[in-house]
Amino acid sequence: MEGSGDDAATALAPIAKWKSEFSRTFQFCLDRSMPHITERWLGTLAIATIYVLRVYLLQGFYIVSYAIGIYILNLLIGFLSPKIDPELELGYLDEVSLPTRGSDEFKPFIRRLPEFKFWYSITKAFCIGFMMTFFSIFDVPVFWPILLFYWIALFVLTTKRQIMHMIKYKYVPFSIGKQKYSGKKTAPTGTSLSID
Repeated sequence: MEGSGDDAATALAPIAKWKSEFSRTFQFCLDRSMPHITERWLGTLAIATIYVLRVYLLQGFYIVSYAIGIYILNLLIGFLSPKIDPELELGYLDEVSLPTRGSDEFKPFIRRLPEFKFWYSITKAFCIGFMMTFFSIFDVPVFWPILLFYWIALFVLTTKRQIMHMIKYKYVPFSIGKQKYSGKKTAPTGTSLSID
């Protein structure tokens, strides 16, 4: 009886070793791709284009596309939201709120969903969706214009709510370039400051 357990463990050892090595290599590649933002997003755009072409040529899998669209919309909201939402943290509002006046302390915008995880999740969604197009069980017949209309309505309502949240708490989730410090304003040369 004990021999059969040892045989099974021995047979599974190479598979576990391969899985561990693959996982380590995959994580290494992900870590190396982290600073290459433009290249990563171009790769995701290529994967999304291949997926859209496959769905277009097959004239099906609209439910899969709709699910990917809802998932991406959910990710987008997380990407545009602050990590600590002032609306949810009412008890700690004074300690964690975003600056609303020029005299408030500057606190950088920290996303609830970081850019790298946002990119990785979208890429993974398109890859899984692409794989699903090879199985006819996921090709549920639907009238796709209704799904498209419903997704657009969800997008508009959700985006409007997020923009209202940004306006209410005065934050912008994007920063273009590095913030520059202008320094102290000094008196123009040739003038003297006198204290009477």
